[in-house]
Amino acid sequence: MMLHRNKIGGARLRRGVVALVAPLMMLAACSAQSAESASPANDAAVTASQHPISGLEVIPLSVGEGEQAHHFKVEVARTAAEQAKGLMFRTEMGADEGMLFPRNVMAPASFWMKNTVIPLDLIFIGPDGRVLNIAANAVPYSLDPIRSDGPVRAILELNGGRAAELGISPGDRVDW
Repeated sequence: MMLHRNKIGGARLRRGVVALVAPLMMLAACSAQSAESASPANDAAVTASQHPISGLEVIPLSVGEGEQAHHFKVEVARTAAEQAKGLMFRTEMGADEGMLFPRNVMAPASFWMKNTVIPLDLIFIGPDGRVLNIAANAVPYSLDPIRSDGPVRAILELNGGRAAELGISPGDRVDW
């Protein structure tokens, strides 16, 4: 009879364990699903600041002041390799997109359009954060040097003709 009670007690114990473990398993499954469904949002947040083609960081940039400012989302070419490649081989760029080339040393700059498919406006930004000069509609594939009018803090590349279209001119403030 004692043996029989142990079997009954064991069955009760198993049911008790199952009753306790089952909700825990369901809770763990819900947590795993929540983590999985949160993952794409996290991935989107990470990739939202990276350009899908270049992989470069994308930051907000404005040209002008107050209500007259024009806002862009620009890729940042920080390293020598990123700057050497720039927008080469790209066949299109959004109207309010561009590429920023910040410089560690303020000095005159010179660019060319080797392997650059789309015409670009090169906006040279002086040490004071203002547009120094603009080389408008640079010719695709040209090896001719395009120079700043003095030392620059950065260079901003936009679609060719965009600076004129928006009324961007020397003296305008550039913030990023």
